[in-house]
Amino acid sequence: MKDIMNMNVKKIAFGAAVVFFTNFAFAQTVQDGINSVDSDKYAQAKTNFTNMIASAPTAENYFYLGNTYLKQGEPDYAAATDNFNKGLAADSKSYLNKLGLATVKLGKGDKNAVAEIQKIVSDSREKDAEVLFRAAEALTLFEKNNSPDLAIQFLNKAIERAEKKGVPAYYYYTLGDAYRLKRMPGDAMTAYDKALPLAKNKASVYTRIGTLWMAAQQWQQAKTSIDKAIATDPSYAPAYKALAAYDIRYQQNAKATQDLINYTKYADEDPYTQLEIAKLYFTNEDYANSKQVLDKIFDKINDPIKFKLRAYQLYADGKYAEAKQNMDNFISQAEKSRVQPADQGLQGLIAAGLAKTETDAAKKTALMTEAQQKVAIAKAAKDETLKWDMELVKIAGGGGASQADVDAGPTNPVIEGLKQKVAANAQDSDSLFKLATAYQDAKNWNGAIMTWQKMNALLPDWAPGYYSLGYSYQQAGNNDAAKMAYEKFISTVKPADQEANKQTLAYAYFAVAYMNKDSDPAKAKEYVAKSVQLDPTYQDAVKLNAEINK
Repeated sequence: MKDIMNMNVKKIAFGAAVVFFTNFAFAQTVQDGINSVDSDKYAQAKTNFTNMIASAPTAENYFYLGNTYLKQGEPDYAAATDNFNKGLAADSKSYLNKLGLATVKLGKGDKNAVAEIQKIVSDSREKDAEVLFRAAEALTLFEKNNSPDLAIQFLNKAIERAEKKGVPAYYYYTLGDAYRLKRMPGDAMTAYDKALPLAKNKASVYTRIGTLWMAAQQWQQAKTSIDKAIATDPSYAPAYKALAAYDIRYQQNAKATQDLINYTKYADEDPYTQLEIAKLYFTNEDYANSKQVLDKIFDKINDPIKFKLRAYQLYADGKYAEAKQNMDNFISQAEKSRVQPADQGLQGLIAAGLAKTETDAAKKTALMTEAQQKVAIAKAAKDETLKWDMELVKIAGGGGASQADVDAGPTNPVIEGLKQKVAANAQDSDSLFKLATAYQDAKNWNGAIMTWQKMNALLPDWAPGYYSLGYSYQQAGNNDAAKMAYEKFISTVKPADQEANKQTLAYAYFAVAYMNKDSDPAKAKEYVAKSVQLDPTYQDAVKLNAEINK
C-alpha cells in the first residue's frame, strides 16, 4: 500500500512535470489547464480542456484532456484512452495521442510500451521538442514502470531543440524527475536548480527540491525548501501535501491535519484529488477524517482503489470481515499489475484478525497460515506501508492497549510529569523511554505497552524496545502478543550486537519456547536449545530443555 501510505513521488516529483509554457505556439487556455494540473486542480483542468474541445476539437486538445486523467493521483486509464482515441480520430497522425495510448499501456505494466514510445519518437524524426518532451514525461510518470535512461536521452534532445527560443522550465523539471528515478539525487538537484530561474511559479520547483531532500532523508533541508515554496506561493497546494508528509514522518498529527486542510483548501473538489486527501488522512492515523472524505466521494469514483482504502479503514477499526469483503472487491476488479505486495500483506493481517474469532480449529489454522504467508510477501518486498510484525502483535493483543485502559491504571507524579514532556514533543525518545519504564515500575502494563509501541514506531531498528514490549505484554497476561514481540526483538538484534545482548536473547528465546511448549513442541525445542546455547547457566532454560527432550 505504498501508494497510499507513503508520499507519492509521482504526484509531487513526477506528476506535475509541465507547468508554464513560454512558447507562443500554445494558447493561454492551454497554459491555464496545465497550470491547474501542476497545482493539483484536476477538476479545473478537465473543465478547461473540455471547454477548449467544445470550441476547437483538435487532436492536441484531446491529448491534453486525456493526459490530465493520467496525471491525477490515481490514473483513470479508461477516460484517458477515450480522449486519446478521439484525438486520433481528429488526426490519425497525431504523435501526441499515439504517445498517450502508449503511456496508458506503460502505466498498466506493459513493458513493450517503452519500445512503442521509442518508435513513435523515431517516426516523428525527433523534430518536435514537444513530442520529445511528452515521450520523456511518459517514461518518468510511473514509479514502477519507467525508463529513465531513455527519458534523459529524449529530454537532452528536447532541450537542444528548444535552445533557440529558450528552454522551458518544465524540461528541466522532468530531467530532474528522470535522474531521481535513477537514484542520482545530485544530478536531479542540478536539473531542478536549472529550472528555478526559468520558472514563473518557483513554488513548484521548491516543492520538488523539498521532496527530493525527503527522499534522501535530509529532513531539515526538506523543510527549508517546502517553507520556501509556501512563502513564494501560499496557494500552491502540492507544497502543503509535501509538508503533510514531513509532519506525518515526525508524528506531528495535529500539524499534518492542518496541512491537509490547507491542501484541500487550495486544491479542488475533483473526486480523485479528494481520494488522495483521504489516503493522506489515513497515513496520519486520522481515520475519522479519512472515512468522512471517502464517504463523500465513494459513489463518484469508478476506480476500484476506493475498495482498498475502505479495507484499510475497516481494518483499522477491527472490522475484519467487512475489510476482507472490500479487499476481495479490489482484487477482483483491479488489473493484476495494480495489486501490490502491501495489498497481500493487508490480506494477511485481515486473515489474522479473522482467526481471532474463528472457532473451527482447521479454519483457524488455515487463516493463520495465510496470515503468515501473505505478510511474508510484504516483508520480502521490504514494503513499509505498515509495520507488519507489530500489526500482528496488535491483533494478537486484541488491538493493543487503549488510552482508557492506560488512564485507569496506576500513576504517580513521575509518570504525570513525563506524560507532559511526551505530549510537548512526541520525538523525545529519552522521555518516552523513561515514561515506559515508569509505567513498568508502577505495574501499569497497559501504559507500558502503549508507550513501548510509540517508542518502537519512533526507533524501529532499536531492538530493546521490542523486548520491553514483549515483557510488558507477558506481565499483562497476553502471551500471544508477547511471543510476537520477543520474536521481533530476536530478529532485530544486529549480528554485531548479539554478544552484548546474549543474556537478553537467551531469555527471549526461553520465553517463546515456554509459551510454545504445548502448542508447538518443535518450535519450543528449537528455541530452548538456542537459549541454553546462549547462556548455559540459565537454569530455567536448562530445566525446560531437559523436560521437553525426555
